[in-house]
Amino acid sequence: MKFTKQPAPVADIDEAQLEVHKPKKEAAGVKAVMVALERAVAQAGVQRSVQSLLRLNQKGGFDCPGCAWPETDGKRKAAEFCENGAKAVAEENTLRTVGAEFWAKHSIAELSQKTEYWLGNQGRLSEPVVIRPGDTHYSPISWADAFELIGERVRATTPERCVFYTSGRTANETAFMYQLFARSLGTNNLPDCSNMCHESSGSALNPTIGIGKGTVSLEDIHEAELIFVVGQNPGTNHPRMLSALAECKGNGGKVVAVNPLPEAGLFNFKDPQTVSGVVGNGTPLADEFLQIKVGGDLALFQALGHLLLEEEKRNPGTVVDRAFVDGQTDGFEAYAEARSTLDWELTEQATGLERAQIEAVAGMLLESKATIFCWALGVTQQPHSVDTIKEMVNVLLLQGNFGKPGAGACPVRGHSNVQGDRTMGVWEKPNEWLLDALDKEFGIQSPRHHGHDSVETQHALENGDVDVFVAMGGNFAAAGSDTEGLEAGMQRAGLTVHVSTKPNRSHVVHGQTSLILPTLGRTDRDDKHAKGIQFLSVENSMSVVHSTQGRLQPVSDHLLAEPVIIARMAEATFGPDHPVDWRAMAEDYDVIRDHVSRVIPGFEDFNTRVRNKSGFVLPNPPRDTRSFATDIGRGRFTVSPLEFLTPPAGHLVLQTLRSHDQYNTTFYGLDDRYRGISDGRRVILVHPKDLAAQGFQDRDLVDVISVFAGSERRADKFRLVAYPTAEGCAAAYFPEANALVHKENVARVSNTPGFKAMFVRFVPHVGGDASVAAGSAERGTAG
Repeated sequence: MKFTKQPAPVADIDEAQLEVHKPKKEAAGVKAVMVALERAVAQAGVQRSVQSLLRLNQKGGFDCPGCAWPETDGKRKAAEFCENGAKAVAEENTLRTVGAEFWAKHSIAELSQKTEYWLGNQGRLSEPVVIRPGDTHYSPISWADAFELIGERVRATTPERCVFYTSGRTANETAFMYQLFARSLGTNNLPDCSNMCHESSGSALNPTIGIGKGTVSLEDIHEAELIFVVGQNPGTNHPRMLSALAECKGNGGKVVAVNPLPEAGLFNFKDPQTVSGVVGNGTPLADEFLQIKVGGDLALFQALGHLLLEEEKRNPGTVVDRAFVDGQTDGFEAYAEARSTLDWELTEQATGLERAQIEAVAGMLLESKATIFCWALGVTQQPHSVDTIKEMVNVLLLQGNFGKPGAGACPVRGHSNVQGDRTMGVWEKPNEWLLDALDKEFGIQSPRHHGHDSVETQHALENGDVDVFVAMGGNFAAAGSDTEGLEAGMQRAGLTVHVSTKPNRSHVVHGQTSLILPTLGRTDRDDKHAKGIQFLSVENSMSVVHSTQGRLQPVSDHLLAEPVIIARMAEATFGPDHPVDWRAMAEDYDVIRDHVSRVIPGFEDFNTRVRNKSGFVLPNPPRDTRSFATDIGRGRFTVSPLEFLTPPAGHLVLQTLRSHDQYNTTFYGLDDRYRGISDGRRVILVHPKDLAAQGFQDRDLVDVISVFAGSERRADKFRLVAYPTAEGCAAAYFPEANALVHKENVARVSNTPGFKAMFVRFVPHVGGDASVAAGSAERGTAG
């Protein structure tokens, strides 16, 4: 099947067309609806757009391939999606296809000069292709030959030299099969996108509260008296969270926004499905905005803990939930001693905040009887991220904010099933109980030694220690740090295998031999099975597991579902005598779920419960019973030293972020509408005072140099943009700025790349195109 009517091709980015306008002070509204519909129709036409959007995030429909924000258990809106969710679906539903003609026309040398934006906008992959040593172009290959090539290469090496990367788009059933394949082979080399985002959250939460997930429900968000939104931009990254915050506000709750940038979504939400959002002034969200320096969150929560304890001294029994602390936690006395004093001068230096503002927010905590801390990558990608999150847990434990309505910890996951993938066993450091259960269920011998996470995989690639690299979705080359070294490492691999829906950078910086295997997306009908049409399941940010089933006709007859691809890889690798019946799982996903029900706790009777239209909620001891499954059976207070980012003289702290037209490494367009940036991506947002101090002006063209551990990384041709970010800090889009992150710049314990922890300086760019770009840039209005 091939659709004859295709959208017009997309031109590549021309950075000379950059326009800059004043940042917005409100998010969503009618404009968001118009943009969403325009993108949907342009990519997929009216019929496919209507068919998909009416089923998006509905009971019995399909889960948004974007963020992992949950849906209500009750009646849902007809449009149960946001602007960026609609864009994500439009990208997947596109009528553009990439087949043999495309690969014959474009050499790798040519494609390597294209941006991620151009590559992704070429359309859906429609048939498997291969490139071998000496080839200049990808060319078609049959599915049978592709699987035989994979099996041959895997059998020719050792398990330790094989790596299996996973994207959060992968569904539960797929993830379970994928980790089973790797462990049947004999490796725990299962890096995933969690390693690069919320690994710090799990590393902090598991030892302190006994579970690496959040402890709240959507109803808790609605009922909270106080919500902290820390290091995240809901207006772009998970816009449906704005509706939940608005409902909290309507119920009398308050919101504290903690972020280096004044993001529009943190202030005013114009819900396009309400009268006030269409013709009114919207809903003001942040009652208090703490414009914190990048990396200053640890100091902030230490100060808040100190202030709460000081008030407890003045009025014993009014702040600390003594019954909870004494009965359910450990380590309070050591924590109280550590927070008994505070260096306010150092705290103000670390946070960039005034003492009075921190004290005002502490007063809000004192008044609240039900508090939730929400956080995202602005917290998790620092060297001291794990300590920061532990400090947040300390403050929650202090007031007993677990296991009661409207209270708890809420790490906001950024990808649809990234949490479910981990639940299904995709982890390089598996628990012994999981390996024992797999061995018992399937008659295999799972390896016990830990495998590579994403950063360790990068080291292994660069060292030439990877013979086979398989990516189940994602775009590893664009998602990782230290871009130049990572891409060179991928090209050293003997075989790279990319299970993908669309072209991306990883396909271009491929191994010596490379396969691109086209797969079904969330919206596609999966009906090439003896048992008929199949469905999958996902887990959202709040531990709800529910079904997802696409109904659209796939753009090509040559697409295979991910479980089928895994099964056929396994059969080609292990042969017919392997103890796992791979084909049975590929033909009927109920078979996978039956296996899961006997291996993963909380999934008992999986097949019956997942058919409930609202799905089911996984067990969560801190939320369900106010108990903590830590090694000591109690919630754990911890003590961490004060730490913050101190750049060398003449340097700023740079963080990476998404544009509004972007989801991870996928670009929907070139309009970062709320920040006022359009038609360009190579920009650095810098406070005007920092520009002046460094001798630069708004719109200067510069090269950016980062320093780490005595070495430098460089990224050329970025436009400086005056922007009201926190002083001493700067921001740039990823993946363009990933080249500046040294691969050893990581968070302690979690090993998450330091995408929010670069020390950078600028030098004027010297090049023939500088004057042209500068002239074009002057069309905009400085922020």
